[in-house]
Formats: sequence, C-alpha cells, structure tokens
Amino acid sequence: MIAYVSIGLLGLLTLSIPVGIVLFILGIGIDQFFTPFPLLRGLGNLVWSSSNSATLIAIPFFVLLGEILVRSGIAERTYAALDKWISWLPGGLIHANIATATMFSATSGSSVATSATVATVAMPQAERLGYDPKLFSGAIAAGGTLGIMIPPSINLIVYGFLTQTSIPQLFLAGLIPGIALALAFILVTVLICMVRPDLGGETRSFPLGKMIRALLDLVPILLLFAVIIGTIYKGWATPTEAASVGVAGAFAIALAMGGVNLRMMRDSLTGTVKITSMIMLVVIGASFLNFTLSSAGLGAQLRGFLEGLGLGPLGTILVVVLIYIVLGFFIETLSLMVVTIPIIVPLVVAQGFDPIWFGILMIVLIEMALITPPVGLNLYVVQGARRSGSMTDVMLGAVPFVVVMLLMSALLIAFPQIALWLPSVL
Repeated sequence: MIAYVSIGLLGLLTLSIPVGIVLFILGIGIDQFFTPFPLLRGLGNLVWSSSNSATLIAIPFFVLLGEILVRSGIAERTYAALDKWISWLPGGLIHANIATATMFSATSGSSVATSATVATVAMPQAERLGYDPKLFSGAIAAGGTLGIMIPPSINLIVYGFLTQTSIPQLFLAGLIPGIALALAFILVTVLICMVRPDLGGETRSFPLGKMIRALLDLVPILLLFAVIIGTIYKGWATPTEAASVGVAGAFAIALAMGGVNLRMMRDSLTGTVKITSMIMLVVIGASFLNFTLSSAGLGAQLRGFLEGLGLGPLGTILVVVLIYIVLGFFIETLSLMVVTIPIIVPLVVAQGFDPIWFGILMIVLIEMALITPPVGLNLYVVQGARRSGSMTDVMLGAVPFVVVMLLMSALLIAFPQIALWLPSVL
C-alpha cells in the first residue's frame, strides 16, 4: 500500500493535477481497494470537521496581511532601506535580499509570498548591477523559506492544528532557529563572495544621514511584528485574533503611506482568496487521505516497519529525517506536512521526543524541500520573476543554502534546546 500511495502521488502530480484533487483521488482509491468500509459515505462530515476550526481562520488573515504589504509598496521600501544598511558586506545586495526576506517573514507567514515579494523587487537590481544570477537568485529562494519558520507561520499553524500543539509555543520555538538560519545564509554568502568576489557584485556604502533616514521605512514591519507577536504572548489575543489585528494595522500603515487604492484592495483580496482556497483544499484533501490510510492500517504498517529496524530514538529520528528529505524532492511542502504528520508525529512522540521540537525540525526539512528540485516551489517562483535565463541557475545557486539547512537539522538533533529554550523560559 505504501508503494501504491507513493507511485500514485508522483504519477498524478506529473499530470499537473492540483495537489488537493490528487489527495482526494488517492483517498478514494485506497477506500475502494484497501479498506473494508464504505468511507465515502462519511466524506461530507469529514470535510466539514476538518475545516471547521477557529485556528484555521488565521490562515486567510496572514495571507491578506502579506498581500497588503506587497501591493501597497511597503515591502519595496523595506528592501531599499535594508540595502542602505548591509550592502557594504561582501556580496552586496544579496544580503538585502536575505534581510528583507527575514523581515517580511515576520509578518507574512508564507514562504512563497516572501520569495515572490523579494524576487519582484530585487531582480531588476541584479540585472542592472551585474550580479551573478546563480547566487543572487538562489539567495532569494533560500531567504523566502524563512516565511514558514519565523513567526507568524502558516505552516506552524497547520502543524499545531493537526497535532493539537500550542501554536504560541511553536512560534516561540521557531524564532531562534529562523534568525540563526538568516544569519547563516548571510555568513555563507560572505564566505562565498570572499573566495569569489566576482559572484557578489559591487559593495555599496551610503552616507550616515541616508542610512538613518532609511530606518523610518523599517518601522512599519517592526511595528506589525511587535503587535502580532506581542498580543499573542501577552495573552491579549489568540493567533487568529492577532492576525486580524495585523491586517488592520497593515491597512492603516498602507493608507498612511498612500498605498491604498481600489486596484490594490481588489488584487489583495483576490490573491488572498486564491491562496487560501489552495491551502484549504490541500488540508481537507489530506485529512480525507489520512482517514483512509488510517482505516487501511498504514499507520500500523509504518510503525511496524520502524520498530522492525530495531533502532533507538536517535536512529529512528535519522530515518524520519531521511524520509522527509527524499519525499521533499517530489511532494509539495504543505501536502507533505499534512499527509505525514498524523502518521509520523505519534511515532516520534512515542520515542520520547518533544512535539514542539519535532515541529521545528520538520519545518527546516520542509524549507529544504522548497529549494530542491524537481518540485521546489520557491525555485519556480524566483525563476518566474527572472523571466530570462535557465532554471538550472536558480537550482545551483540554492545549493549552498541547502547545505546550511542540513547543518541546522543536525544542530537541532544534537542540541534540542535551540528550539526549546525560548518556550521554556517564556
């Protein structure tokens, strides 16, 4: 049955069928051939129960928040401000890409939205200033992955919903690894450009007065982050309520900056509906597939497989990491999460691992999947923004950052407190 699911999933995805529909098709197939019960009779109730959650309401709010920031020009101003502060480093403007992605991640919650935003703003600069297209585009794709690690994160919300884990605790746990990844991306870029200065383009310095004035353009993003995260950890709002406050704040800032008009509002709402619909279709389809897989006994089979290996906790987690790395090459990241979480997380927790820690480890592996071919979404987003050149350039440029993510995974396994320290003290 495991082979059937894997082959069926890959085969249907190669036909360019939407992921959510693929999950329903697989679920129906498993129901017909592997389960003795007519599960389709309960499909309506399953669809309702899997989507009827106040927690999931946070998703469209965070998506709308990101859409407002992009379409009102706030993201572009943030990029220009960070360019003035850190383009003196070897690598120049590449660091502004990573820093902007980091700040935008602190409000948008979506990796794809973060990558699209930074790529749209940065690519014209790369062509004008003569940067190496590989490293420049690879850094944008990698920086965009921080959108699902640095809170607020849509993927962490989905993980918390599926595992009944505290979302505020997950947000706290993702903060240090997310910032550490951003700094590591900058460090590896510096090292590469010190060895090969021709890859980084020219470094740029700006007068102190300009740099200080540019700080004003960073205030909106920092203010939104403080409001969203602060209201959650002060206990004034749930993540869903904080997301709605963030939308109101983003709209007020956009209005004050003159970025609000009818087209901006229409495009923001349309984009939110499209992205939210895609996410919810995947969540509902995966819930149905997980239900059929559970009824067919796949969870017991997988548990028996891992137990049959005779591995201890460390060996088990290494096998799980390897499974996610391999599946990440072929399966869209949100689908990978919602399909595997109900099966893998109970096995991991049974080995004595903390579910919050494992959630952060999983997110690092999911981030890696976003920039590894053939299904790495961020690679396609950045290539779409380039509108020229080979897709291979983006893939090769992302390789150093994949290595960084592998190292972060190893560090999280060796030192779980990297993720657990902040939730424990707060």
